[in-house]
Parts: sequence; C-alpha cells; structure tokens
Amino acid sequence: MAQHLELGRAGEALAKAHLENAGYEILDENWTHGKAEIDLIAYKDKVIIFTEVKTRTGTAFGQPEDFVDARKQKLLADAADEYIYLMDHKGDVRFDIVAILFDRDKNYILNHIEDAFWPSGT
Repeated sequence: MAQHLELGRAGEALAKAHLENAGYEILDENWTHGKAEIDLIAYKDKVIIFTEVKTRTGTAFGQPEDFVDARKQKLLADAADEYIYLMDHKGDVRFDIVAILFDRDKNYILNHIEDAFWPSGT
C-alpha cells in the first residue's frame, strides 16, 4: 500500500479515537457522494459534525489544515447536504478539521479545529 494511504488511515484512526474519547458518536466513516468523501461524520449534542482529517509529516508546504481549500470545502458541503437530506436531519451541523502532524519518530500532534469553516452557499 502506498505510504501516503497508510499515513491517511493512521490519521483517520487517531481522529476517530480522539472524537470518541471526547464523547462524539461516529455515524459514518469515509462516506462518499459524487466526487466528495467525508472522512468522519459524528454526532454530539444534537449536532452532526462533518469532519475532514488531514495528516502530514511536515509543514514545508503549510499546516495540515491549510489543505482544506475552498474547492474541498465546496465538495464537503455538497456531500453534507446530501447526507442531511438522506438522514432527514433538522438540527444544526458543523464542519470540523482534525489536523495531525507526525514527526520522524512517529510522534504526533493532533489539532481538533471545531467549526473550522462554513462553506459558501450552504
């Protein structure tokens, strides 16, 4: 398996464990709609949280969360709209980012950014 895929899976597992330990219920993992994939869909306090996980091994090109650009936000919003429709959710929603930065020794820093963005048009 490609190294970047392994890194991504490790990051998603850490993010899932972090959310569960913080009292979130995980509703779905790697949920897809069209060209978009939502890494984790969680639920807490009557809010559905659409979570993008970004995992990196360095910051030469920016922090992991910097890679959730406007295009990615639009894809996530479109997929979230479909999920909300399918689940007939009438409550609040939120978009979070869990950014994970590994060092060479496999130590990591996890940064959970709540309400990280609100895609335009949503």
